[in-house]
Amino acid sequence: MDTQIEQKKKKSFSIMGLSIWRILVYFIIYSFLGYVIETLFGIITKGVWESRQSFLYGPFCGIYGLGACAIIVLLNKFEKRDSVIFFGGFIVGSIVEYICSYIGEAVYGVTWWDYSNRPFNINGRICVSFSIFWGLLSIYLIMHLNPKIDRLIDNIKNKFSMKYLKPLTITVFALLIIDCIVTGFALKYFFVRIIHNNNIEVSSMDKVNTLYSDIYENNPKLADFIYKFWNDKKMIKTFPNLKIKDVNGDIKYFDNYVDIQPYYLKIYDK
Repeated sequence: MDTQIEQKKKKSFSIMGLSIWRILVYFIIYSFLGYVIETLFGIITKGVWESRQSFLYGPFCGIYGLGACAIIVLLNKFEKRDSVIFFGGFIVGSIVEYICSYIGEAVYGVTWWDYSNRPFNINGRICVSFSIFWGLLSIYLIMHLNPKIDRLIDNIKNKFSMKYLKPLTITVFALLIIDCIVTGFALKYFFVRIIHNNNIEVSSMDKVNTLYSDIYENNPKLADFIYKFWNDKKMIKTFPNLKIKDVNGDIKYFDNYVDIQPYYLKIYDK
């Protein structure tokens, strides 16, 4: 019996002692918790309840899911050494944040956040104050929160068969991947539309104008689909803080170019 268990463990692929299934569950849970954190942060700092999700559909903030998974996988062995966890989280969180910011600009053409006005920043993508936040968050995550999440996951495993839990987890994760891909296309089309219609001077202006012609002028069926499902209201309500840098390095907020309230509800006047 022990031999069978050992063989089963060898067959199941894992990363740093954590099964792929558990890592996927971490990503789903922490992406949702990240959405909650960001929503509360928006209420506290801006006085409004607005969308803080990463994807077009679903209450998930992917950077928190990615960050949490990277931190847990790389630092879970140091759960008794808070100084190591802090500096590890400082570095890992900063790398994840920088990569996500870079991909947002390189692939989607939009700026998710900009720390250029904060001291000790790197290309406006990361800064010391938020890196410290990642370090402190890592201590809380590894030493306090994640053990509770692990107990929750283990309780669920005890109540439900893995025969159902694995397909469910894979299905949810696959939907998130599809959502991410769809979001990429929707943001690209929105990006092109806003820049072209408002003549925002960007470095890739010729490319933007060509794409606009291909998408909105030469493909009426695609244009009708975009205006039906990914219109300005949908995009601004979902991504109220979208912005881009023009050729002069000035930040242009997309919500300034549409007559749409970018938040759901105003809680108080800041």
